[in-house]
Amino acid sequence: MLEKAANIVKGLAVDGVEKAGSGHPGMPVGCAEIGTLLFSEIMKHNPKDPDWPNRDRFILSAGHGSMLLYSLLHLAGYDLSLEDLKNFRQLGYPTPGHPEHGDTPGVETTTGPLGQGFANAVGMAIAEKMQAEKFNRPGLEIIDHYTYTIAGDGCLMEGISSEAASLAGHLGLGKLIAIYDDNEISIEGSTDLAFTEDVAARFRAYDWQVIDDVDGHDIEALKEAIAEAKANQDKPAIILAKTHIAHGAPNKQDSAAAHGAPLGEEEVRGLKQKIGLPPEEKFYISAEVRDFWQDKMTEKEQQYEEWQEKFRNWQQEYPELYNQWQQAQNLQLPETLEARLEELDFEAEIATRKASGKVLPLLADNLPYLCGGSADLAPSNKTYLEGKREIQKGDFAGQNFRFGVREHAMAAIANGLSLYKGLRPFVATFLVFSDYLRPALRLSALMEQPVIYIFTHDSILIGEDGPTHQPVEHLESLRLIPNLKVLRPADAEETVKAWQVALNNTTGPTALVLTRQSVPVLEKAKAPKVTQGGYLLQDSPDPEVILFASGSEVSLAVEVADELASFDISARVISVPDRQEFFQHLEDNDDLLNPASARRVVIEAGVDNGWYKLLGSEDLSFSVEEFGASAPGEEVAEHFGLTAKNIGEEIRENLA
Repeated sequence: MLEKAANIVKGLAVDGVEKAGSGHPGMPVGCAEIGTLLFSEIMKHNPKDPDWPNRDRFILSAGHGSMLLYSLLHLAGYDLSLEDLKNFRQLGYPTPGHPEHGDTPGVETTTGPLGQGFANAVGMAIAEKMQAEKFNRPGLEIIDHYTYTIAGDGCLMEGISSEAASLAGHLGLGKLIAIYDDNEISIEGSTDLAFTEDVAARFRAYDWQVIDDVDGHDIEALKEAIAEAKANQDKPAIILAKTHIAHGAPNKQDSAAAHGAPLGEEEVRGLKQKIGLPPEEKFYISAEVRDFWQDKMTEKEQQYEEWQEKFRNWQQEYPELYNQWQQAQNLQLPETLEARLEELDFEAEIATRKASGKVLPLLADNLPYLCGGSADLAPSNKTYLEGKREIQKGDFAGQNFRFGVREHAMAAIANGLSLYKGLRPFVATFLVFSDYLRPALRLSALMEQPVIYIFTHDSILIGEDGPTHQPVEHLESLRLIPNLKVLRPADAEETVKAWQVALNNTTGPTALVLTRQSVPVLEKAKAPKVTQGGYLLQDSPDPEVILFASGSEVSLAVEVADELASFDISARVISVPDRQEFFQHLEDNDDLLNPASARRVVIEAGVDNGWYKLLGSEDLSFSVEEFGASAPGEEVAEHFGLTAKNIGEEIRENLA
């Protein structure tokens, strides 16, 4: 019966791609047996409650094969209709070309950029262990499930899978099971063109359990492989499933032509005839297969009800633990947290990374669901939570992560932690290395995941490390990502406010961009309005010049204002820690921008492309439009003209 059910999946997948006129039919057909076995027999899940906390997670890392997932979700009874399948890749339907988290019930994460889903799965498997260790009690194990992912050749070629697999092996994630769709085909042709490594040996070196030479179309062999994987709880497992792309297609099986384009009507008819489906009928589902799925889901509903009873008993026996569970699930902030943050004391001059480092321990004490770490830069990023335990093999009760030098996997794993729910992850590295994790950060924004990114060493003013480590374009490029809140605080007080904004931003990621060098805690005309993006820092009657700056350049702007005052030129200083938000509130900030005759000047140690909304043809911008230089920070600043004397002189000449 499982084979018949898998054949129905194949038919639905090719029909969906054919009707859309685009898509990837080969992978869904080649993995139909794997997917059908997982969803019908192996996995714990409930279509009526897609967010059941103790469900097994399934991540289609090879997201181009989305019709496999949609077909399985429909057959299993999720809120995904046959009409939705018929409108694959069409506007407004929950069946987009690649799986999108939030669009489709049962889709755990957005996949398509290869390898991202694999790393998300690592994050979810870590989260399972963390939540189990925190909330389970003897006889009331409310968290006890597996994480499954299907990854293809492309996923394993991408470097992110190497980073993530290495960490997964180090942590001994025994409830993570990856199934490798080993069909030896990629877009350009045979994998012999570029991918001839020994995958089994590679994963053994990562300290994974490797189950190789499994026939991916033999359901009994797959069952045995999964059982073997589950028998070893000390290591993550990878099942090397030998499959045929477009399995059963008369002419395109084992061909790259089946990867990313419809098979064609004649080929579809030939496939259906070979696997026993009505050749001319579209989106065919036999009554016996419908009944099969109904029976299987009824069995799974019994599992679900048993868990619900266990959860109720756990809740009654451990009410305080249940309160912690609810707070974590909702990312609830204590009412007293803001007041406690306001009580923090700082030196007269302090780097914003160090100010953040003083905020984090207080947050960790008050938010037990907060967790995170750095890509081997914790001493520099100031992100290690002293007094809190580390997540390590055999101990998942902590809040500190050691991600190692794995920026890309770090961010994707954080996405997995966040998607799992009940955890609020932060990750950290130097701003210049945001390039190394950008694809995962973009997916944080796309999936509306509230991951907090801490980027320190934020400008050329880091000095001696030179242009390889001095970000120039990075701040601007982060601001270009939709739904990413970018905060660059000017001093310690703004850093506290920035953290408050980040914690309250639960519909997307936040980037905190922080200095290595010390900056003064500035005297402010008004309390920092980080929530509005910018605010009046220092005023002057009838200003001739309005200075806009962010981060460490705000204190420079104050020096510039003093320099101008010595020439009887009045200047107003506006701190803009969140430029995107500030631009959205421009109409509300008319009082800051007037008089219209005032010369507007932007000061920021990076490219200035995005400031054009504020500047007219006679206004000025002091920025850095080339790579930096290796020298002490003050000398680098002087080399690029970022000194109060130089800027003041140019403004004075401009006004003359």
